[in-house]
Amino acid sequence: MAKTFPNFLFLLLVPSIFLCSFPTLATPKSNHFSRILSPATLGLKKEKLSHLRFYFHDIVSGRNATAVPVAQAAMTNTSSSAFGLMTMMDDPLTLEPHPSSKLIGRAQGIYASASQTELCFLMVLNFAFTEGKYNGSNLSVLGRNSVFSGVREMPIVGGSGLFRFARGYAQARTHELDLKTGDAVVEYNVYVFHY
Repeated sequence: MAKTFPNFLFLLLVPSIFLCSFPTLATPKSNHFSRILSPATLGLKKEKLSHLRFYFHDIVSGRNATAVPVAQAAMTNTSSSAFGLMTMMDDPLTLEPHPSSKLIGRAQGIYASASQTELCFLMVLNFAFTEGKYNGSNLSVLGRNSVFSGVREMPIVGGSGLFRFARGYAQARTHELDLKTGDAVVEYNVYVFHY
């Protein structure tokens, strides 16, 4: 019995030592889905801060509306804040506040009334630029827009094209609001870091 025990121990230890010496034989190959890259591998150069200023035209009235309701809650019509109303937009962005000013892009997305006590929107949209150096590039906004506040600040959460890896914020100021029709012109000042 004493002689079989060392043989038994030998049979257990040798395979263990062999497998530990060659870990690729003991475990399957790892399938990593991520890796760390240098920004240079994507052609990214020095990060810069840009300031963009433009006007957003939200037209909810008339035959050529650029923002239309797409859903509402049962209580929306009786709510003082239009709570539950969801609006899809494809609003023009211009250089100056008048509608005939040069078109530089579109604000495309959704805003939804998200407060039961004040007119306050959840904004989910892209500023899709169509002119100049940023033609074909987009900035994405996701934030709270308390409509009757003097200045509203919303985060820039990303972008595409020349705005890849963008981050920053947008400040919105109502330039003009027609209380009868609901049409509005809003000045946007956007501060964004990008490469």
